[in-house]
Amino acid sequence: MTAETVEPVDGVPRRGYAKGRRTRAEIVDAATTLFGQVGYHSASLREIAARVGLSHPGLLHHFATKEALLEEVLAHRDEQDAQVFLDDDAEGRGYVENLVRLVRHNQERPGIVELYAVLSAEATSPDHPAHAYFERRYARIVGRFAQEAERWVTDGSVPASTDTVGLARAMIAVMDGLQVQWLLARGTRSSFDMADAFGAHLRLMLRGAG
Repeated sequence: MTAETVEPVDGVPRRGYAKGRRTRAEIVDAATTLFGQVGYHSASLREIAARVGLSHPGLLHHFATKEALLEEVLAHRDEQDAQVFLDDDAEGRGYVENLVRLVRHNQERPGIVELYAVLSAEATSPDHPAHAYFERRYARIVGRFAQEAERWVTDGSVPASTDTVGLARAMIAVMDGLQVQWLLARGTRSSFDMADAFGAHLRLMLRGAG
């Protein structure tokens, strides 16, 4: 069986499935770039189709609506993050190291950083198609950070009086704010290592709070 052939349940080899998956991946990559450059509302399916050498109807064969394509873009981004942030059950130093590693990985994907910086700002509007996604995402991340902060309270890394949810929100704000500053500073004399800056903040926070 060749790379272009998938063996279905009925045992009859069919071609083109692998090519279709590659085309979908190319569409998602192009949409990720364009959404990050101009935002969701300003991006058009026709422009995305042109970037991958498809007609508009050809793209609609893979993604019937722009909302469906956005959902796939966000799901793909989450999958990539999950591959980097391998051990979500890590605690203490391991959790901090995972966070810094994720930020360092994001530096290698400026298009993804742009995508989230733009979409998260757009999605504050309740009628934005990604509004519910970002609500869920921030709720999940705040909850996970707060859980780790509770462990820091237990082991004495931060004071017992610490508002762990507030600390979690502050950590996320630092990550998001650094991403915007990093995007603005790229290619200038003000450019900096985002992961190093975030790691330094975490170490200072934990050392200063103890």
